[in-house]
Amino acid sequence: MESRKEENIEFIIQGCIRKNEKYQELLYKKFFGYAFSVALIYNHHRSDALEVVNDSFVKVFSKIGKYDASKSFPGWLRKIVINTSIDKLRRNNKDHQFVEADKYPITDETPTIISHLAAQDIIEILNQLPHFHKTVFCLYEIEGYSHDEIAEQLGIPSSSSRVYLTRAKQQLRELFLVNDLQE
Repeated sequence: MESRKEENIEFIIQGCIRKNEKYQELLYKKFFGYAFSVALIYNHHRSDALEVVNDSFVKVFSKIGKYDASKSFPGWLRKIVINTSIDKLRRNNKDHQFVEADKYPITDETPTIISHLAAQDIIEILNQLPHFHKTVFCLYEIEGYSHDEIAEQLGIPSSSSRVYLTRAKQQLRELFLVNDLQE
């Protein structure tokens, strides 16, 4: 009976709210893989993703009392992991020069779908993009953020977000073609 309680996420969260290390460890183990998979999308290196996951869980444990139990815990965790990844990106790119988008025309061609790629292949291709391009692409295309939201998160003009997305898509098209030709 006790093991069933330990599997119940609400029970684990209550233990975490009480700052019980046993339940914090259970929560970490239960959601580590999920958090790591999200972090891998936004970080080029596994070591960076691991750092983001650990930083994210520190935030989770410090803010667990604010978690709204009527909402999805994985969704709440995902948002924390994404925001922690964005924070890391901003810290590491303080001196990054942003492109003024108004200087460049935005053209977007819909890429063909390459259905034979495995998830790992897609992550490897995404990791070949410059970090800002990859982050903007993932926030826009995977998470559904608007350009204004991305701009606010990254501290860039929204027009730059559009340019980064366009460039990411163009680079992905080229990388898909190279990948397709190699097979």
